[in-house]
Amino acid sequence: MKFLETPLSGAFVVETAPNEDERGSFTRTFCHREFEEHGLRFDVRQTSISYNRKQNTLRGLHYQKAPYVESKLVTCIRGAIYDVIVDLRWTSGTFGQWYAAALSADKGSMMFVPAGFAHGFQTLTDDAEVLYQISEFHHPEAAAGLRWDDPRLAIPWRSSNHIMSERDRVWPFFDEVFSSS
Repeated sequence: MKFLETPLSGAFVVETAPNEDERGSFTRTFCHREFEEHGLRFDVRQTSISYNRKQNTLRGLHYQKAPYVESKLVTCIRGAIYDVIVDLRWTSGTFGQWYAAALSADKGSMMFVPAGFAHGFQTLTDDAEVLYQISEFHHPEAAAGLRWDDPRLAIPWRSSNHIMSERDRVWPFFDEVFSSS
């Protein structure tokens, strides 16, 4: 695996290296030792799959509030997505900044999302599937989110014709949640 540091502290795009032969390929997508060698402590507690029927489906920006913050390893296992993370860590030098990368099943790259980040994605293809390995159990009472169209963040989503839940449409704006007062 190759770890490509993003501009956001602690967040990485992880590229895989498939071993291919006449049968197909075998790809390692997680190695505890290699993650630790890059300073990433990541213990998986849950694994989930998000199936998305249509291109331009937008999910996010989601996070879990303390004490249940979670790290995620996000992999597009079918189709392609535009994956977005936002740093919500008050003490970080990149607090309030976002980063995005296209992830696809063909490329095999993944996004490591550190604890204390919001995460969302927009599908770039029909029938996109996203695999999440998550470091914390889901706690519905701690589920939170930010507006996908927040002008403070100004995320350039790939399309304006989104398919999304009402819940994701009405999350609060960044400054409503993270005011300096």
